[in-house]
Amino acid sequence: MSILTVEKLSHSFGGNIIFEDVSFRLLKGEHIGLVGANGEGKSTFMKLITNTLKPEEGKIVWSNKVSVGYLDQHAVLEKGKSIYDVLKMAYDSLFELEAKIMKYYEQMGEVSEEEMNRMLEEIGVMQEMLDHHDFYLIDAKINEVANAFGISDLGLQRDVSELSGGQRTRILLAKLLLEKPDILLLDEPTNYLDEQHIDWLKNYLKNYENAFILISHDLGFLNDVVNVIYHVEAPKLTRYTGDYNEFRRVYEINQAQLEKAYIRQEQEIARLEDFVARNKARVATRGMANSRAKKLEKMERIELKGEKPKPTFQFMMGKTPSKYIFTCQDLVIGYEKPLSKSMNFVLEKGKKIAITGANGVGKSTLIKSLIGQLEPLSGSVEHGENLQIGYYTQEETPSNKTCIDELWDEYPSKTQYEIRSALAKCGLTTDQIESKVFVLSGGQQAKLRLCKLLNRPYNILVLDEPTNHLDQEAKDELAKAIKEYPGTVLLVCHERDFYQPLVDEVWDLEEYSCR
Repeated sequence: MSILTVEKLSHSFGGNIIFEDVSFRLLKGEHIGLVGANGEGKSTFMKLITNTLKPEEGKIVWSNKVSVGYLDQHAVLEKGKSIYDVLKMAYDSLFELEAKIMKYYEQMGEVSEEEMNRMLEEIGVMQEMLDHHDFYLIDAKINEVANAFGISDLGLQRDVSELSGGQRTRILLAKLLLEKPDILLLDEPTNYLDEQHIDWLKNYLKNYENAFILISHDLGFLNDVVNVIYHVEAPKLTRYTGDYNEFRRVYEINQAQLEKAYIRQEQEIARLEDFVARNKARVATRGMANSRAKKLEKMERIELKGEKPKPTFQFMMGKTPSKYIFTCQDLVIGYEKPLSKSMNFVLEKGKKIAITGANGVGKSTLIKSLIGQLEPLSGSVEHGENLQIGYYTQEETPSNKTCIDELWDEYPSKTQYEIRSALAKCGLTTDQIESKVFVLSGGQQAKLRLCKLLNRPYNILVLDEPTNHLDQEAKDELAKAIKEYPGTVLLVCHERDFYQPLVDEVWDLEEYSCR
């Protein structure tokens, strides 16, 4: 039985066709991975099926009485609410049921026996729902999920407006899992999660009895939890049975067969066109020429997908710094309260370091303290000489400017041609380059932020979760650029497969945590 049916869906944006005559179905128990390059329309599809966006054409039908939980990577939390308040909102519908039960009990002394029996029957159904959704274990369940995602360490009474984007994402994911919806829609849930929390979520999804649709560029994670792939390649959506590896195998075979068929057809077209050109003027052969011309007109042409722009990343090396980049003495990092014990370490020129540790341990806080954006609570950070620091922050508020203007603000002396060329080199199309930043996908915005770093020389790169939102092709290119860069690198990253081949050392902040 189909839980969700999409028929003849078409949608465009800014003149670009994103989906055309697309069909889709979600069956009971299916674990679907929605895959495709940055900007192909994966998040747009999620918005369409959740009615956040209205399709231009087509029909989207959910089964009756199906509850849907959607993790939107761009959701906003209300200022003034605590983390606990937000997590408790997962049970709002259950509190409404409890209030309805209490109201029925209050009315029972004033109703007929028939009406009372009807109320008791309804109360029984509502009570089953309360039990099924752990209503009488709310605090225990909130604490269990909060601990699983490292949220308890943030302080459950903390105002959500004080949190980083990554922390907000974790709270929204925790709230979603507490709601226990029939269907989960997850858009990049592993962004901002560390390895421990990714493993927890992986096991949860593996054992999830209901259906879900998952967008993720963490291919190892995706491969472990899905059993169906839908490939988004605008304007089409194609279904493949099996995990991601099986999809890649079948897709590559299909592409090779399509390319061979295309070559054969092009040869046949050339042969027929040549015959028509040579024989249409002669009376004796004009009939055969016309016959072949009609065959050409009726031929269904095979089209190969046009090449998408491929990103090319290359970091420019600045002047030679001193031997020691940072020297830290008795360094304690944090905000109002310390996040770390006293740390003493030296970062030498040319070293590539990965900084790891659970969420909330202070990875981003450490790098902000090292580059001077944040004052340490105690101790000191001494900078070496001639430092040119390039800093990639894991999140920025998307601006209302176009990509061109955003990069031009960074490099006002460059010509428009140079700005456009720099953005195109990072894998952005002409339409994306001319679009406002806030309408771009997370991966496209990440490429823009990387572009700001690529066009100025630095001798130290500080990269805070640079792989978030990037598709596999962009991640591979970023890994190559980091490997070839001769300068110093500090890399915060939760993807072990990405950072392990690139770095000389791994600094685990858990060793210095004072939690």
